[in-house]
Amino acid sequence: MAINITININDTDEKVLLTDIKNIDEWVQKAVSGKISNCWKRMQKNWTQQLMDDDSFTGGIPSNKSDFVALVTTRSDYKNRAQLDALSNEADRSVGETPS
Repeated sequence: MAINITININDTDEKVLLTDIKNIDEWVQKAVSGKISNCWKRMQKNWTQQLMDDDSFTGGIPSNKSDFVALVTTRSDYKNRAQLDALSNEADRSVGETPS
């Protein structure tokens, strides 16, 4: 799945950005690329350790990004940010409840 994102910037905000940024589109592209790079590094570090600590995992850890991401994201214990946040919200709600 690939995603295309469109950002609408009004005239006033464009002028504000152009005070510091030469090319807004290039800046946005680089900002997103930097975020992807940071997320990848964090994912690779965390999941390499998690896979190494998992006694039930006996396969090899892929050395390329796409195979690594495919392996991790198909595991039953993988949760993306939205799923982790939903679990956290459920836990927060249940903390205040008293057992029946």
